[in-house]
Amino acid sequence: MHDRVRIRFWLESGLALLGTVLALVTIVYKTWIESVFGVDPDQSSGAAEWLIVVACLALAVTAAILARQEWRRREPSAA
Repeated sequence: MHDRVRIRFWLESGLALLGTVLALVTIVYKTWIESVFGVDPDQSSGAAEWLIVVACLALAVTAAILARQEWRRREPSAA
C-alpha cells in the first residue's frame, strides 16, 4: 500500500531546497547580488549578504519542518 502526500509537501520541500541553495550560493559567491541585479545595497560591507543567508536558512528550516509535518500527515492511497 502506497501513501499519498499532498502537493503542499512538494512545495514545502522545494522551498526548503531553494532556501538552502540560495544560502550556500550567498556564502560561496558573496557578490552575486551585485552581479545579478547591478546594485550594491550595502556599499560592499557584506551586511546584505549575511541578512540573505540568515533569511534563506530561516526559510529552509521552516519549510523543512512544515514538510516533515505534512509527510507525517499523509493519507493512504485508494488503490
